[in-house]
Amino acid sequence: MAGDWQSLIRDVPDFPRAGIVFKDITPLLADPAGLRSCVDELVAPFEHHSIDLVAAPEARGFVIGSIAAERLGAGFVPLRKPGKLPRETLHADYKLEYGSERLEMHTDAVADRARVLIVDDVLATGGTAAASARLVTLGGGELVGFSFIVELAILDGRR
Repeated sequence: MAGDWQSLIRDVPDFPRAGIVFKDITPLLADPAGLRSCVDELVAPFEHHSIDLVAAPEARGFVIGSIAAERLGAGFVPLRKPGKLPRETLHADYKLEYGSERLEMHTDAVADRARVLIVDDVLATGGTAAASARLVTLGGGELVGFSFIVELAILDGRR
């Protein structure tokens, strides 16, 4: 992604632990023009792909993903941490650059062959993205693509 809004993303060294540089998007979220420009760039490649649903992982993905869904005229599917959803779920485990996690989604969140875009704030190692994609396909959806605010290319998450 390119744009003036990128200057609104702060690097926070050694968070959540030593050696990690956290990408803080809260200044971007607080700036109406920057946020609008960022979401415009996130959804532009998918505006003519008939997106039915935007799925986004907890927690920062929720914020940007729900805005992207509204912009695309699509529904929104939250991909939650374990134990946060009240009904039967599907799950996918994944590794982070600093640990491991699990995402869950209601079993009926994605209709068969629904066209789904996954949106998140950061692409790092690709673990969260891969787990999100597994949930979408396990649920019967068709993965159309991914869109991220920031890519940490050095971690090779696209692979």
